[in-house]
Amino acid sequence: MKASLCAGLRHELSYRVPVGKTVPHVYPESALFRAMPEVFATAYMVGLIEWACLEAMEPHLDPGEKSVGTDIRVSHSAATPPGFEVRVEVVVEKVEGRRIFFRVDVHDGIDPISSGTHERFVIDTRRFLEKVERKAALKRD
Repeated sequence: MKASLCAGLRHELSYRVPVGKTVPHVYPESALFRAMPEVFATAYMVGLIEWACLEAMEPHLDPGEKSVGTDIRVSHSAATPPGFEVRVEVVVEKVEGRRIFFRVDVHDGIDPISSGTHERFVIDTRRFLEKVERKAALKRD
């Protein structure tokens, strides 16, 4: 991880919400989800927040490094219909070793729809995948 990954680093990501990212599409095998209104789903909003943080960090990682999300604490305070452009703003608040702490805010052009925090941990991809493979080998059918 480069020294340039530090507090104060900012990044923005804009995304136009398609119908496929609305609540009925989160788990289409669930009749309960399918019966929900077609508004931007919290599950996809969380993914969008992670995407913005990934983009913020990517230029500051060394070869072989990636990051994984370890904590997310966000509100979802307003409904966003499909077709709206959502803007995610992330700011690195603190770096503690390999732990990166972000402040996040999301707006749909009319309302603020989310705010909170997200934490990511910088990993060595090879070592991480080795651990995952060992765990997968323990699974018994």
